[in-house]
Amino acid sequence: QVQVVESGGGLVQPGGSLRLSCAASGFAFSTYTVNWYRQAPGRERQLVAVITSAGDITNYADSVKGRFTISRDNAKNTVYLQMSSLKPEDTAVYYCNAVSPYSGKGYRGQGTQVTVSS
Repeated sequence: QVQVVESGGGLVQPGGSLRLSCAASGFAFSTYTVNWYRQAPGRERQLVAVITSAGDITNYADSVKGRFTISRDNAKNTVYLQMSSLKPEDTAVYYCNAVSPYSGKGYRGQGTQVTVSS
């Protein structure tokens, strides 16, 4: 059974940090590229960060460069998003999406809410 589960969201003050986790099972996760997306109410979905299957290449949206770090532990079938210097505009539901670079098939979790507010 395929599962993708995000966790680690919550309420944090501006300037604070959170680490999101994306745990997967039921498919060959270590061969998949993984994206973190976010969607805030009334706004378009935004690609935040991407990491290749081996973890050797990462890419970030300009709005989070220098503040967010994506990483993965393929032994644990998990991808992380370390978020620092959080701003109110980072408030959104964050989704993890695993995509096969070979077939294009993708799996997404239910999302985790991140709220940055004082």
